Amino acid sequence: MLTVASLAASPNALWPHYRAFRVAERLLLTGHSHQAWPDVARFGLLAAFDDAAADVDHKWGRAFENAERVRAGFRALLDDDDGAIALTQNTHDAVVRLLSALPLRSRPRVVTTDGEFHSLDRQLRRLAEEGLEVVRVPARPVVTLAERLAAVLRADPARTSLVATSSVLFQTAEIVPHLPELARACDDHGVPLLLDTYHHLGAVPFTLRGGLERAFVTGGGYKYLQLGEGNCFLRAPAEAARALRPVVTGWFAAFGHLDAARDGDARVPYDDGHARFAGSTYDPSSHYRAAAVLDFFDEQRLTPALLREVSVHQTTRLRDGLAAAGLLGRAFDLAAPDPARVAGFLALRTPAADVWSRHLADRGVLTDSRGEILRLGPAPYLSDAQLDEAVGVIADVARELAPT
Repeated sequence: MLTVASLAASPNALWPHYRAFRVAERLLLTGHSHQAWPDVARFGLLAAFDDAAADVDHKWGRAFENAERVRAGFRALLDDDDGAIALTQNTHDAVVRLLSALPLRSRPRVVTTDGEFHSLDRQLRRLAEEGLEVVRVPARPVVTLAERLAAVLRADPARTSLVATSSVLFQTAEIVPHLPELARACDDHGVPLLLDTYHHLGAVPFTLRGGLERAFVTGGGYKYLQLGEGNCFLRAPAEAARALRPVVTGWFAAFGHLDAARDGDARVPYDDGHARFAGSTYDPSSHYRAAAVLDFFDEQRLTPALLREVSVHQTTRLRDGLAAAGLLGRAFDLAAPDPARVAGFLALRTPAADVWSRHLADRGVLTDSRGEILRLGPAPYLSDAQLDEAVGVIADVARELAPT
């Protein structure tokens, strides 16, 4: 059975399953952006090809079976009893379909934060140019974010269509606390709450129980879950999956009403459940790949609890190594100093974050930057020795970049 110790060891207990991505040979600190795929992902892609070759247009039965496996995987990660899980190619698709189902004409106000990922932020900025009222609440300090969002909602609930926030901030990895209290405020005023869990799932255990049962949730598997592209979702509460009518809609949303959907005088029909938020024909190979990886996670018992233990161990080791090298407070400041409140990566504040990332890449340590934040994202297939080696390279680059 995998343990934190076996994953910290050299060689790491998981690396033989990631030979194609050469995780034992590379210092991949981009786990918060794109984790390596296990080798079984390749077999999922080959199975998609084989089913298409064997069955041509009749492949969709098998394709939908894989889609159901992906839905089940996301449902388990959300600890969700009865919500509808609509699969989307990316979170932007999910956001647009939800926005198109809301009464934006009569309630033209959306409350969000200034710390949202581009999928939501850019779309809302563009809609604001067309007259939507978008209220952005400062994301930091994160400890009071939910309370401040609720206060802004209460200032004008009758004109508010949506409250949208991340459960983990994508720039700093800070976990947003008190979300059930925010959900309660939204429920009190009949305003939907949308949670972006992309930096939560696979890094920190998540549950809808205890107050978030009526929330909309979006997220995906490109990062910590190792599912690759094309594997995102919109979770809708059961009542919304029976009532909302997205304006942005595809023919997969009405499989049960295809003939009626062509009646020009009739109201456009929708199937209930996840199909209500569906689009149209898509590339099913992403779901084959994701299903294979989800099965692999189950076989290896890479549970949310174990992944959280590994993540805390790894980010703590990186932080302690940087501190021992004298780099914290000199080359970097921690953007979020409390490890208990941080998710799957270490966020280091420096005015030259992009310069750091480029220099580290030249030395074989892959990271990324967002503004003044250098992000170091470990992954469960990296050993402690690899993390220590990365810290050594960072110390070398610090000497190179030090003013003379």
